[in-house]
Amino acid sequence: MKKNLLLTGVLGASMLALAACGDDEAGTDEEPAEEPAADVEDEDDEAGAEADDTDADDDEAEAAAGDGDDVYADVAGETYTIATDNAFVPFAFMDLESDEMSGFDIELMTALAEEIGFTPNFQAMEFSGALAGIQSGSYDAAINAMSITEERKETIDFSDPYYLDAGIIFAVHESNTDEWSSFEDLDVDGVTISTVQGTTSHEFLDENLENATVQTYPEIADAYMNVIQGHNDAVLYDEPNVAYTIEQAQDQLVMIGDTLLADDYGIGLPQGHDLLEPLNHALEVLQENGAYDDLYEEYFGERPFGT
Repeated sequence: MKKNLLLTGVLGASMLALAACGDDEAGTDEEPAEEPAADVEDEDDEAGAEADDTDADDDEAEAAAGDGDDVYADVAGETYTIATDNAFVPFAFMDLESDEMSGFDIELMTALAEEIGFTPNFQAMEFSGALAGIQSGSYDAAINAMSITEERKETIDFSDPYYLDAGIIFAVHESNTDEWSSFEDLDVDGVTISTVQGTTSHEFLDENLENATVQTYPEIADAYMNVIQGHNDAVLYDEPNVAYTIEQAQDQLVMIGDTLLADDYGIGLPQGHDLLEPLNHALEVLQENGAYDDLYEEYFGERPFGT
């Protein structure tokens, strides 16, 4: 931030002309008295100190502005393969009108790439394929509403969270709400619960179900459709996606029970990847300058950082 430097004028010393009265023999002209220069020097010192402060502020601003360039230097200009989903609305999906990938995840990664200066090459695939590809190093990053879990952190790195407290929740056909209203109601013999293979929902069901049966699908759209058509009894998946699907399905599905887990989403990367620090820095920049809030509001109707 630049500051206006207050210019102080230097005051000249006043000259006092003293007229001596007397006869020609005794009369003498006295030398003019000079004011001490201390006040002037003090003002010069203050002005110099203020100039030093301004220079320091400008140096700090320039250093802060250059931080991003330093962090981005090794990855700017590169092209990176980004694994994602194409059926996880509203985070990532295929826009049928433009025939291009769209959604919160896609637009956020595009904005991050623009801030950093690299080109994202999106590759749509099943969730389990994206996770396996990151673990093996086949892809540079994955942005597909991936929950940050301790188990996954053992084999991959995560960016700072970009979506908080997503959680998972059950949904059933609207005609079955009288029979099932909680997880406990569903965990009985004869009930089949659908979800996506390899997700936190799948893990939760495997670890917590005692009686009901789990049916996994490669894509969440198949899980929802099988509940709507009556082939499965319930679906368990990420709450933002469940809520969006219920709206689009004209209330054929209804959420039941409490939100579970409430994990944060992060961008997954192979361990030690060069993109990790640049992505974290760029995410912070977008959150501070309002670009993140603009995008979040477009998809979720609120501004979490209040910019």
